[in-house]
Amino acid sequence: MPDPTPRPSIKAPAFESKIVSPGELAARITGAPRPLVFTNGCFDLLHRGHVNLLAEARALGAALIVALNSDASVKRLGKGDDRPVNPLRDRLAVIAALESVTLVTWFEEDTPLQRILDCRPDILVKGGDWPVERIVGNEEVSGWGGRVLSLPFIHQTSTTGLLAMIRRL
Repeated sequence: MPDPTPRPSIKAPAFESKIVSPGELAARITGAPRPLVFTNGCFDLLHRGHVNLLAEARALGAALIVALNSDASVKRLGKGDDRPVNPLRDRLAVIAALESVTLVTWFEEDTPLQRILDCRPDILVKGGDWPVERIVGNEEVSGWGGRVLSLPFIHQTSTTGLLAMIRRL
């Protein structure tokens, strides 16, 4: 588990207060404004496609919760032996620094289902490569009256593609 707590002599940037452990998530969102939007992913090398998706997701509601795959979870996705490039604690900080993000947490499991159940979002969002019927949490969120959306990509960018380009250089 990452420890986003800074060394005692260094004052943490304010955005790091948005980083919430899975165990604290339910308590931290009780005061969050609704509608609450949830999305998840690796967000390894942050790129334009990521920030666009997060901005669009945030625009759908009053608060945006983002759950990141842990390092072990990313490895189990089969994206490559060298993934993630950035460790979880760094990915958490980068996502927390984005204006569109209200809170960021993580999950060790293969899917974010438990985090979805923890925060019961009004809107569940994934990128356009995910058909709604395949989005984890679709049945649960739809079951309590929420919406599940697959947002079309505006920019065709991917971490895998960026890494392939870097390796060719």
